[in-house]
Amino acid sequence: MKSNHSRRVILASTSPRRQELIASLGLPYEIYPSHADESTSEDWSPAQVVEGLALRKAEAVYPAFAEREENAVIIGSDTIVVLEDRVLGKPANDQDAIDMLKSLQGRTHNVYTGVACIDAMNGKTIVRHQVTSVTMKTLSDAKIRNYVKSGEPSDKAGAYGIQGLGATLVDRIEGCYFNVVGLPVSMLSDMLSEFGIDIL
Repeated sequence: MKSNHSRRVILASTSPRRQELIASLGLPYEIYPSHADESTSEDWSPAQVVEGLALRKAEAVYPAFAEREENAVIIGSDTIVVLEDRVLGKPANDQDAIDMLKSLQGRTHNVYTGVACIDAMNGKTIVRHQVTSVTMKTLSDAKIRNYVKSGEPSDKAGAYGIQGLGATLVDRIEGCYFNVVGLPVSMLSDMLSEFGIDIL
């Protein structure tokens, strides 16, 4: 099937990193923030958290486009960092970021990203997630403090951004790099193909 670029994609996110990754696919797109509630049940697994929140974000935006029968697919996404059984979200403050980075340093953690796609024409919904393992270097207290002072960790799950200065803290990854950034584009392209949108 040839690419159907007459269909738009709607990204239900204000994340600059996700916007850059969507733009890299060369599809017509627009940003429509979801402002969805991001609270979750404590007994949810990491996979349930990211899939549930991704779907909630897409569903919050869906009615605005479904009412107009827009020829579009809405994309919601959510990312968390999991160390053993502990979910690390965005740090509340600098000290929280320092504590998170200290707990991650010298160890391997998993990054989960969930993606939900909803067809605005008929409500067809697909939800999936991907996991990438990330191993941090052993870090000095000074390096952790300097990284936190850069301001980069403040809005990122796990208090680091692998696409920025945070790359210098990482020893190795196993799995999709873009999943750690916040949007697994290879998985997303497979999902979009099920809506008749082929990237290549």
